[in-house]
Amino acid sequence: MPTVALVSFRLGLTDGVSIVSEQWCRSFRDRGWTVRTVAGEGPVDVIVPGLAIAATVPPTVSELQEALVGVDLVVVPNLLSLPMNLAAGERLADVLRGRPTVLHHHDPAWQRERYRSIDWPLDDPAWTHVVINDLTRREFAERGRAARLIRNSFDDPSEPGDRAATRAALGLRDDDRLALHPVRAIARKEIATALEICARIDATYWLPGPAEEDYDDELERLLAATSIPVDRRPLGSIEDRYAACDVVVFPSSWEGFGNPPVEASVRRRPAVVGPYPVADELIELGFGWHRSTDLDGLGAFLDRVDDSFLDDQRRLALDRLGPHRLAADLDRLLADLGYPTVIDPSLAH
Repeated sequence: MPTVALVSFRLGLTDGVSIVSEQWCRSFRDRGWTVRTVAGEGPVDVIVPGLAIAATVPPTVSELQEALVGVDLVVVPNLLSLPMNLAAGERLADVLRGRPTVLHHHDPAWQRERYRSIDWPLDDPAWTHVVINDLTRREFAERGRAARLIRNSFDDPSEPGDRAATRAALGLRDDDRLALHPVRAIARKEIATALEICARIDATYWLPGPAEEDYDDELERLLAATSIPVDRRPLGSIEDRYAACDVVVFPSSWEGFGNPPVEASVRRRPAVVGPYPVADELIELGFGWHRSTDLDGLGAFLDRVDDSFLDDQRRLALDRLGPHRLAADLDRLLADLGYPTVIDPSLAH
């Protein structure tokens, strides 16, 4: 039975990279692989502290080699895409040179202003580049590198969240409108625009995620200046949060993919999305999200939500971006890398 190791800054948490990586882990297990998770932080199989984003000392070669003993294939979600811990990335790259590795890019360095001067992602003949949107695939091609497209996939939740209990915990009445912004608070998430949307539709703004990337002071300034109700409490599970809300606001200026609008569609919730390019790519698949740049009619839509529209959006999300799509893409990837596909029929979706 082959073994795959997923290596990143953090895994097993609620950020987008962790969520997508968990889906890859499950799909590998369904195909008969043993999975090992390695990260600087999170509930993982092997903790290597020097891999964490905030680590000041990179991991040693021996630490990384020990973490990868017996591993046939390495998958690296974003740690070799964004130099958020440059020393750790360079050390990991040295260990992985000549070794079968999939670099799973959520957003490469050139797509972030602060990292464009750094010549990343790194490359090696033994490595395969996988990207999550067609825009990035084209940008790789423009730079003379081949990359294969495997879009993020989304599960159909087995159990819905508890809408009534979660709203009660938030102190909301039945007729109060709740807008969920399920993100970490950082600049590109456009908190100010989210607040403006909530004011426009008379909604409580719920931001359960923490502030990161030195955004704390700016976030406090924005929240202090608004007159709309704001809740920062990280209450409930992810399913509880989607169940409790009436609309998902996601006005980001940039996203490598942007999971929350698709997650909202799977859970029959309308979404408002920002002008990031990958949103256009997903809308071309048929998603009927409102745009943060054109809010005309949003309030009226929320007053009389069309259940058949939400049903159609849910079916679209699961058809175009469901787990079966990831399974097929992973089968092709493993076949091209020379690994046999062994599917456990008791686990296959």
